[in-house]
Amino acid sequence: MTDIFGVVADATRRELLQVLLERYLAPESATGDISVGELVEKLGLSQPTVSKHLKVLRDSGLVAVREVGQHRYYRLEPGPLDVVEEWLVPFLSVDSLGGGLEQGEASGAFAAWSGVQMPASLRRAGESLQHPSDAGAAVGRAMADATHGTRHRFEEASEAVERKVFDPIRKKLKKD
Repeated sequence: MTDIFGVVADATRRELLQVLLERYLAPESATGDISVGELVEKLGLSQPTVSKHLKVLRDSGLVAVREVGQHRYYRLEPGPLDVVEEWLVPFLSVDSLGGGLEQGEASGAFAAWSGVQMPASLRRAGESLQHPSDAGAAVGRAMADATHGTRHRFEEASEAVERKVFDPIRKKLKKD
């Protein structure tokens, strides 16, 4: 399978994924499918360019294709993006372990990678444990809190984008 990070690194493919996501989430779209022609029209790109990028997305498992005669309809398959989400979570939850970072500190994943110090709150928590088994419980609680916080922030951000970006666009499109 293609490296998912390389696939989403391309701006044109991210634009395609955004349009596919909008269709996937649209309440009026029963299947979430969109034709190549519609993608060409929405993005203002040539058909060969759109088709080339859709092939990369298809090969990576990010889209599924349905053929009807000579027409192809594409649908988002978000599963492969789980890898990206899992990689991003530690970076997005940097301040979830104790009210923020002190200068020069970073999340556990980044600290391990870069050699930067761990957050003081996490370091103090580790030093205060009396039994090694407590560490697993503490890590589990921290992970659950971080995951919950991250999901909550994603939901809030998604709602804000919906209200501030997509709703005005939909209203404008309905007027036209």
